[in-house]
Amino acid sequence: MHWDPTTRYQILLEINNAVITRTTREELFQALATELRKRFPHDRLSINLYDAESQSLSYFTTADGIEPEGISCKDSRPLDRAAIAQMVIQSGQPVIIDDLRRYTDHFSIVAMVNAGLTATMAFPLIIRNRILGSIHFSFKQAPDYISELIEVLTYVSKQVAIAVDNMLAYTELKSINAELVRQKRYLMADAYESYQQDYFFYVSRPMIEIMSLIKQVADTDASVLITGGTGTGKDHIARYIHSLSSRRDNLFVKINCPALSPSLFESELFGHARGAFTGAHSRRVGRFELANDGTVFLDEVAELNSTLQAKLLQVLQDRQFERVGESRPIRVNFRAISATNKDLEKRIQTGQFRQDLYYRLNTVNIHVPALRDRTEDIPLLVEKLTELEAKKHNRPAPVYTEKALENLCQYHWPGNVRELKNLVKRMVILRPGELITDMSISQFSNAILEPESTERLNTLAEVAIRHIEQALIKCHGVVGGQKGAARLLGLPRSTLQYRLKKYNLDPKNYT
Repeated sequence: MHWDPTTRYQILLEINNAVITRTTREELFQALATELRKRFPHDRLSINLYDAESQSLSYFTTADGIEPEGISCKDSRPLDRAAIAQMVIQSGQPVIIDDLRRYTDHFSIVAMVNAGLTATMAFPLIIRNRILGSIHFSFKQAPDYISELIEVLTYVSKQVAIAVDNMLAYTELKSINAELVRQKRYLMADAYESYQQDYFFYVSRPMIEIMSLIKQVADTDASVLITGGTGTGKDHIARYIHSLSSRRDNLFVKINCPALSPSLFESELFGHARGAFTGAHSRRVGRFELANDGTVFLDEVAELNSTLQAKLLQVLQDRQFERVGESRPIRVNFRAISATNKDLEKRIQTGQFRQDLYYRLNTVNIHVPALRDRTEDIPLLVEKLTELEAKKHNRPAPVYTEKALENLCQYHWPGNVRELKNLVKRMVILRPGELITDMSISQFSNAILEPESTERLNTLAEVAIRHIEQALIKCHGVVGGQKGAARLLGLPRSTLQYRLKKYNLDPKNYT
């Protein structure tokens, strides 16, 4: 049989056309097998994939033709259990055996001979100087034109290598895309699990003005700086802005600035390439890339040191960055919202915060007032939060007396709405369906709700409880570590844990 250059070109073109539109391994292999059988009659066709790390082989998909007993296309196997493929992969050259019966000391060859196959031709699949695997043509009887067939199939194997590599890349990208879609759904569901637009409860003039401002700026790309004390709801305001914007269908990515380690700042925010440093076993997408077409929320941005502030400023200005270990710039389109409970203007004066970063973040400023400065919201918040917590815990809602609500309005609320929410949760859990009086509040809230004007002297235990609760509120329920309540109180962690148990305080109620 003779194949001139024109015929060879036609063969490769037809193979390419047969496989180019296939979207699964099985479809590609069957189309390839059909096309090859037209040109090169054979009794068995198979494609092995090689894993260099595990030194193992697996089939690209099921083989075509004769199926030798004991050789399964479903299982991977060590390279040394496949004699012919091992020779091809280790040498990077075709292996031609015109009489398999001379090699009966190899299990895989014995299985082929027992199935009636007497000859085989195996070619390496090489792509970009990498051994991808091997393609095998086996015969009951060796063809007469074997030397010319070797030459043509060498060209064919190069075309097959390209097709197989493209399919593997397509399959991987499809899998990655499906995983990213799943992660996005999970992240978005997680982001909004505790957030609902309808959960804003207010009647006070300050909050009415804030909500009016939010609706003006939400659907713009203006950066927003949200200021206010701990527990005032800055995170909730940021999510509300995102939900009203045209970016609502993309991710809201929260960055907790105090938790960012300087050594991992760039990896966390910009991502890293595989092998960029010890432990970087796979590529990581950074927070800014995740927030592309969405919103980045920089929580407690004042806690960043000057070096990290400079890096953040560059990203905010250029809207591009490089992954750690890569030199290709990545352009991103995100909206920046930041929050802090610190006075940034004072920090600028003391050199603790960059003025240029402040101006970049503070296009629009929203100051969330403390709960004690909008006490007219407290009765409504108690009512609505009680309804929500009762539904969440599947318990009847307690009812508050007028006197109880008056006492709540007189309290100074150092933990703001977060502290009020924790109180309501305790009442739902401890007094479901009951009438809540001023005395019962004092009893079940560890006496933290005595108005500041009272002349009653607190017991030592009451003072200790209140002090511990305020520390837990400030630390968001974290007990140990650098940001924990034990460090803030100057106590060993074990001592604080003992007192939490003694006073029946659960840190989870202060998160």
